[in-house]
Amino acid sequence: MTKEKIIIGTRKSELALWQAYYVKKEIEKKFRNIKVEIKKISTKGDKILDVSLSKIGDKGLFTKEIEKELLEGTIDIAVHSLKDLPTVLPKGLELAAVTKRHDVEDVLIAKKKKVTLESLPECATVATGSLRRASQILHLRPDIKVVDIRGNVQTRLKKFAASKWDGMILARAGLERLKLKKHISSIIPTYQILPAVGQGAIGIEITSKNKFAKEIAKGIHDKKTELTVTAERAFLNALGGGCQVPIGAYAELKSNGLYLSGFVGSPDGTITF
Repeated sequence: MTKEKIIIGTRKSELALWQAYYVKKEIEKKFRNIKVEIKKISTKGDKILDVSLSKIGDKGLFTKEIEKELLEGTIDIAVHSLKDLPTVLPKGLELAAVTKRHDVEDVLIAKKKKVTLESLPECATVATGSLRRASQILHLRPDIKVVDIRGNVQTRLKKFAASKWDGMILARAGLERLKLKKHISSIIPTYQILPAVGQGAIGIEITSKNKFAKEIAKGIHDKKTELTVTAERAFLNALGGGCQVPIGAYAELKSNGLYLSGFVGSPDGTITF
C-alpha cells in the first residue's frame, strides 16, 4: 500500500455524514497511516423534495452523482445507505464492502409513547415516503390513510411535529445513529413490516480498477452482513424492483442455514405475496 490518503464521497444529510464518519473511523482504526478525507456531494434525490420517490422513478436517485465522481477519480470510495444502492451498478463500479449491520426494523413515530400500528385510532393518518411501507401498512390496516413525506430524518420529524398526523414510519437504524431514538413510539416487528433490501447496512462502492481502495474496503468488511444482504439484493434484482414497486426482504443467518423472507405487493396493499 503506497498511498497515504483516501477520499470518501457521501451525500450531505446528517445521516449520510454520520455513516461517512463511521467508515472514516473504521478505516483509521485498521490503517493507522492512512489519512481520510470526506467530500460532500449533492444528489438528485436531495434536490427534488416535492415529488414522491415512486413518481421520480430513478433507481440511482441518491447515488448517481457520487458514482460519477468515483468514475472521474475525484473520490476513492463512495459510502451509501445500502438500501439506496441499485442492485445493478454502472460499468466499472463494484460493491467492495459492507459494514456490520445495524437493527433492520422500521419504527412508528406517534404523538404518544408505546403507540403501535394496532393501537392507532381507526382511520388514522400515517406518513411515509416509501411504497414498501405504505403497501404493508395498508395490508395490515386498510382503514389507515397514508400520506407522502420527503426530506431527511430531522426534516421529517419537524414536519410530523407540526402536523395533525397520527403516525409516521422511519427506519430504526437512522434514528438510533443520530441519537434520536427518544422519538420512537414502538418498534415494528419484521413479521408485520419487512424492511427495505439492505436496510441498516452501509455499502462501500469503488471502481473495479482501484486496488488501493479495494484493500481498504476489505479491511472493514463484515462477512456475515455480506451473506444476508447479498441474498436480499438477489431477491430484489430478480424482481427488477426499485422505488416504484413495493418490495421488502430480510435475510437471517441461523445455525442450519440462511433464511430469506420476502414481500412484494400492490401500492394499495390489497395484493401481497
